[in-house]
Amino acid sequence: MEPRLSRQSNVRQLFWVVIGAIVLYVVLDAIAQSLPPHYSPVRDAESDLAVGPYGYIMAINFLNRGALSLIFLYALSKITRANGGLESMGVGRSFRIGVYVFAVWAVGAILLAFFPTDVPATPVSWHGAIHLVVAALAFFGGAFGALLLSLQFGKNRALQGAKRLARLIAILSVVLLLVGLVSIAGPIGGLTERMFLGSVLLWVAVVAIYLARWTPETGEVAGQLGGPRG
Repeated sequence: MEPRLSRQSNVRQLFWVVIGAIVLYVVLDAIAQSLPPHYSPVRDAESDLAVGPYGYIMAINFLNRGALSLIFLYALSKITRANGGLESMGVGRSFRIGVYVFAVWAVGAILLAFFPTDVPATPVSWHGAIHLVVAALAFFGGAFGALLLSLQFGKNRALQGAKRLARLIAILSVVLLLVGLVSIAGPIGGLTERMFLGSVLLWVAVVAIYLARWTPETGEVAGQLGGPRG
């Protein structure tokens, strides 16, 4: 195997790490939800799971979400630079902006682990205020970062086959973000937030699975995502 293809193969293995971390995220979230004080997944925010005697589980999961997102961005950047020459196609700046915006989602998740939210129905503390600001920035970064990146996928050899499905999920994330902002204080605020978080993680998972199975030698992947390339 040529050195360049060997390096790409090593990078593509990172996408399987990302996929495994997403599965772990779902598992840890379910465990945290099942433990006391049993916050409502429909009414209460996911961040509330980090408050209580088992809050450290959700804190670990925040770190997991941030780490998997950073690994994803690193591997995505490596693959795109090696296949399609984004810079030479005049879209390098747009792609970098998408990376930076999505990085806000990743770094924000890590910061949430260190600045927990407040116990529901209590006054807002200094760390609770920081948590709210960081969470808002991270959510916007996740939705619009995914959208900005997806809009560039058709211009890169490695990502053309995933562009349609990736764009669809990214648009869904933006819609769910806006719905979540409207319903955040309502009886289904927790549900809409979880739907939004799930959509961003689904976007990461879809792109990661596609690139993990993509073959640089042929430029093909078994079971094209989002229809034919082009």
